[in-house]
Amino acid sequence: MKQPTDLPDVFDPRIHAAGPPHGAFRELRDRAPVAWQEERAVLGWPAGPGFWAVTRHADVVRVLKEAGTYSSWVGATQIRDPDPADLPFIRRMMLNQDPPEHGRLRRLAGRAFTPGRIARFEGTARARVRELLAAAVRAGGEADLVRSVTDDYALLNLTDLLGVPAGDRGLLHAWTERVIAYQDPDEPPVLGADGKPVNPRSPAMLAEMFAYAQELAAYKRKHPADDLMTALATTELADAELEMFFFLLTVAGNDTVRAAAPGGVLALAGSPGERRRLWRGEVGVDTAVDELLRVHPPVLSFRRTAARATSLAGTPIAAGDKVVVFHASANHDERVFPDPHRLDLGRRPNPHVSFGDGPHVCLGAHFARLQLRVFYEELRNSCGDVELAGEPRRLVSNFINGIKSLPVRLREP
Repeated sequence: MKQPTDLPDVFDPRIHAAGPPHGAFRELRDRAPVAWQEERAVLGWPAGPGFWAVTRHADVVRVLKEAGTYSSWVGATQIRDPDPADLPFIRRMMLNQDPPEHGRLRRLAGRAFTPGRIARFEGTARARVRELLAAAVRAGGEADLVRSVTDDYALLNLTDLLGVPAGDRGLLHAWTERVIAYQDPDEPPVLGADGKPVNPRSPAMLAEMFAYAQELAAYKRKHPADDLMTALATTELADAELEMFFFLLTVAGNDTVRAAAPGGVLALAGSPGERRRLWRGEVGVDTAVDELLRVHPPVLSFRRTAARATSLAGTPIAAGDKVVVFHASANHDERVFPDPHRLDLGRRPNPHVSFGDGPHVCLGAHFARLQLRVFYEELRNSCGDVELAGEPRRLVSNFINGIKSLPVRLREP
């Protein structure tokens, strides 16, 4: 099947710095829902072989559910191919495994990530965001929401859940930035001896984090507490599996809420009518959380690799081809979401894929939803209104839908 040659590019990370390219996504959904994308050299990173961009909701869900055809293990889950020497190491992570191996690790983690343990953090999260918002209002009400509120809120909630000592929290922030912001010019890459950027997920770049994980696990075995690291350290996880869980929880657990919270406020600021509905209690906060996640998913894309020759939306895919699903596009597919670019905080049903689907659906989705619900409830209680006070600055990334700065005015109640 011959594809058009004038299809838009959705690979270049710099495109996403202006927000998800919804015009390009719509064109792909309409003209080539499984579209070949060139993987050009950009931002110091070398060119790759190219990939299939999947943009319709039904096809995204199919790829995420059919792990036997679209594998996380074959080539891992980032668009760029890892160094072949690093691939066995990267495959240790649950995110980069397929059933049944993936299921074993997920069950072990699930014993630690219990709803009861997470629910006990609600009071702490509520007190924390209330104080962060109150401090911003006391300072005059004009603030960078990211620096003043949401970065600390996400990080401190995560470190409390993990059981990381207060003095070590800065380490988690630095490690997260290194992994998530590696495409952004504000986070210069670490260069190897050959002058080329070093993959932030390579063994060399993660050695410090892994050593810390082992030290923390050893401490928790001697001094158990009601936290995730105590629970994980006392399971049958091998040392290498424990290290990878710590990495996954540190990065994904922090950046999900860190990206979603300011993104939701940005959406609310642009829709005063919907904002008033939320402030007046005319829509449920849980329903609003899902709609804000739909319009601003924390993750833009995830990669799979075709384990065998197949066909998707009438497009033949060869074994070994990279297949990349775009969550932001699926969440705005007109075939599933009526008037998809309109914020509707009461939208039902709302089958967004912001937390994925299939066997890899986000393990921490319950924790993320709790934090977001508490955040919006306290924003409504603490502020009479919220308005933009300047332009947002977005992360340069084709992976994380991050916001680096969000100037706002927080009106007193």
